[in-house]
Amino acid sequence: MSYFSQKAKVSSKVRHTSQKGTCTRPKRVNQWYFGMKMHIGVDAGSGMVHSLAATSANVHDVDVTSKLIREDDNVVYGDSGYLGLPKRPAIRQDNKKSNIDYRINRRPTQIKTTDNYVGINWEKESEHQKSSVRSKVEHSSLIVKRDFGYKKVAYRGQAKNLNRFSFLFVSANILMYLRGGHKEPIPLMR
Repeated sequence: MSYFSQKAKVSSKVRHTSQKGTCTRPKRVNQWYFGMKMHIGVDAGSGMVHSLAATSANVHDVDVTSKLIREDDNVVYGDSGYLGLPKRPAIRQDNKKSNIDYRINRRPTQIKTTDNYVGINWEKESEHQKSSVRSKVEHSSLIVKRDFGYKKVAYRGQAKNLNRFSFLFVSANILMYLRGGHKEPIPLMR
């Protein structure tokens, strides 16, 4: 998940109205911004982006996750923001999605160890392994932000921004594929 915002240039009359499909307008330090989130589904093996969803900034990540899960997914990784994911109605009602192994990181405060414990903390090691798989999502966002220089939303509507992000993440997939040293033709995204 990535959050992008841009300083808004709107009149005070427009600030309090909302349009369907537009980015939210949060106020920070007496400045208005347009903001949106890109929810990204990444293949755990290759690190390639396979699905995207755009929402306004006030939509929680766990609300969109069921749209990012593919039919051939057997394991889903997520950070602690996705803790209630298996209990969501969209997941419980779908037979396939309810049988998926959800490996969600716990909050750091949920991992308890005593101060005099000397051995390896296997709970922290397990959380570290989950995080190392989950970090592939951050890598594709890093390529879009650093290599392609995308730091702010360009348009007010989510549809236009989603179109632009689709192009950027396909380009990031191609870049990761070529950096991986592959010589064969690039497989198409589904």
